[in-house]
Amino acid sequence: MASTRVGDATIHYDEIGDGPPVLLIHAGIADRRMWQAQLAALSGQARLIAMDLRGYGESDLPSAAFAHHDDVIGLLDALGVARATLVGCSFGGAVALDATLAHPDRVTGLALFGSALGGHDWSDATEALWDDLVGQVDPEDLDAMADAEVRFWVVGPHRQPADVDPWLLSLAHEMDRRALAAEAALGDVTQHELDPPAARRLGEIGVPVLVAAGALDVPDIRTLADLLAAGIPHARRLPDVPGAAHLLPLERPAEVNAALRDFLAALPR
Repeated sequence: MASTRVGDATIHYDEIGDGPPVLLIHAGIADRRMWQAQLAALSGQARLIAMDLRGYGESDLPSAAFAHHDDVIGLLDALGVARATLVGCSFGGAVALDATLAHPDRVTGLALFGSALGGHDWSDATEALWDDLVGQVDPEDLDAMADAEVRFWVVGPHRQPADVDPWLLSLAHEMDRRALAAEAALGDVTQHELDPPAARRLGEIGVPVLVAAGALDVPDIRTLADLLAAGIPHARRLPDVPGAAHLLPLERPAEVNAALRDFLAALPR
């Protein structure tokens, strides 16, 4: 574990390996611990950097207006990295996409797992699915909210909690409980967003892009993966990974590691 100053915040990160730089950006329900299997498996192929976004994990909460995608580049600057491949899951994928659009000269490739997308609204069906799976939850009860989000995202709509490894459920709840506290504080600070948003600018992305989703994730995420693959000129959509929901890198590390190995090996040096 290491840390460095980025703007007015201390950003914590893990770094291991040698080779082309690869920055891993966690989901909004998680922190950098979700990349543990990738750090262990891919360090012989790349210089891997797994960051906690500002306010998440161990990184500082912001004290003034900021942008997550600018923090990504700020961390690269602090580490002396001119260009990197960005790997993102869920909200981390949206941050990676924004960073690529805002700083296209700093990114060599994108790998997106169950990615969100700035400027894309959730469907009414997803809101109805939330109501069916978890019902009404007091947003101020962070433990209850973490239970609900783990049920919705990590377990997913196609299985029951008993079907999922208890270790995964426990880690996901711990990470999400901390993330929810961060988001409550982040809501009091202005976050600069791309204008126009990424959803209207996918054709501008010129680097190679890998897109994947879990077969057991919510339907909107799999639809988003199709949209990203269709809208980004040099994107490749992998078949949905069976037996996995939203935290694909944690739940199916062998498949994710294999896909990343092939993707990184094919990128221009």
